[in-house]
Amino acid sequence: MTPSERTARPYIDGTWIERDQQLEVSDLASGGTYETVDAATSEDAERAVAAAADAATPMASTTVVERVEWMTAIADALEDRQEELAEVIVREAGKPIASARGEVASAAERFRLAAEEGRSLFGEYREGMTGGHEGWRAIVKRVPVGTVLCIPPYNYPVSTAAQQVAPALVAGNSVVVKPSSHTPVTAAVLTDVIVSTIDLPEGAINYVPGRGSEIGDTLTGDERLNAIAMTGSASAGKHIARQSGMVELHLELGGNAPAIVFPDADLADAAGACTKGSVKLGGQRCTAVSRVLAHEAVHDDLVERIDATMTGWQRGDLFEADTSVGPLISVEQAEWVQELVDDAVEKGAELVRGGTHDGPRYEPTVLANVPHDARIIHEEQFGPVAAVTTFSSEDEAIEISTDSDLALDASVFTSDYDRAFRVAEALDTGSVRINGAPSHGLGDIPYGGNKDSGIGREGLYSTIEALTTTKSIVL
Repeated sequence: MTPSERTARPYIDGTWIERDQQLEVSDLASGGTYETVDAATSEDAERAVAAAADAATPMASTTVVERVEWMTAIADALEDRQEELAEVIVREAGKPIASARGEVASAAERFRLAAEEGRSLFGEYREGMTGGHEGWRAIVKRVPVGTVLCIPPYNYPVSTAAQQVAPALVAGNSVVVKPSSHTPVTAAVLTDVIVSTIDLPEGAINYVPGRGSEIGDTLTGDERLNAIAMTGSASAGKHIARQSGMVELHLELGGNAPAIVFPDADLADAAGACTKGSVKLGGQRCTAVSRVLAHEAVHDDLVERIDATMTGWQRGDLFEADTSVGPLISVEQAEWVQELVDDAVEKGAELVRGGTHDGPRYEPTVLANVPHDARIIHEEQFGPVAAVTTFSSEDEAIEISTDSDLALDASVFTSDYDRAFRVAEALDTGSVRINGAPSHGLGDIPYGGNKDSGIGREGLYSTIEALTTTKSIVL
């Protein structure tokens, strides 16, 4: 598809198809409607999974060498179409242009890294050692699981899609991509990049835009699937887990990351990291710093520093290079953030900055002395709010931090590394960053959530390993 004919439509079994059912996509850069997308029906969803299931055997028959070359070619093609994709991300996801360009570059790099990791897709040789099995020899191969459903989110529509699709393809699986209904055009362009760049077996990749309420259950409940990789809300993840049956699940769900700042921390660094962690992408990240736990001895100083640092985060035209804060994905999301901020203020929090929104554009906000019973301390906000509360002891900081159903990431700021590791080990989260805001990067290090924050661990090698299984050939 060229930019002039890029209206997204389903891609099933090697063909772009037209549909009468429409899905309107908002233009967050200028308002109004960005594109009207042809939405897949439940019958289309079934056909997509059927096509992928039929393609599973041909995909498994491809060589690792072929698949590694595919990943590199896709990475090159993404870089060639960076500006096109970046513009789509600005309009669909509301990201500033610099951030959108960075996301496309990140997606390309994920395909390159998938190629590197794909070179390690070898099995192992084992010998029997128990009584009666002496002399047994086994080749233990790693083979693809089969058919993978990929459900990327709206906040990182191309880099997370790459994180799901690249490991699936390089491992030899077939794929069905169901994007967020907020960002279907991004996923359509990614699909077009893939199918116009490499010669996949027919049906090996399928793209089904549409509302989750209309096609979600059809996809996730299909018994022909072998794995589901989904990034989204905890409620959606739980629904998928209940419905999906015996499949490999990779669910990266909501976050409510605490940043614990002890008195011996470098407060300037901590304030910068907490501000960036709270405001980047409007706080619409599962890794966002959702609450700052400041020791009572440094609370006021830290709040003052965070407030000063936040002035450097500029709102404005999303296509201007110096714009660093964009709108939230919808007015409804801004109203949800407002509800949490109002609740905190009603319970005694001090509103230092912001606290209002204009449509989907929520002002970067600082709350001080937030009571421990405020909802914003326990629930995921997905908005640009630094909510600062206090603690008086290490044990209290751990208690407040773990008093949430979400457990994806956390940060600890201190110059005492014994304390840093002691607190990190006590926190029930998938990852803990010492003296920095949470970040999953390109997936070099495994990441994932505990509690309601997910199932499984992601990261390029971890995902490739999870999307393969072992077959033992015993002599």
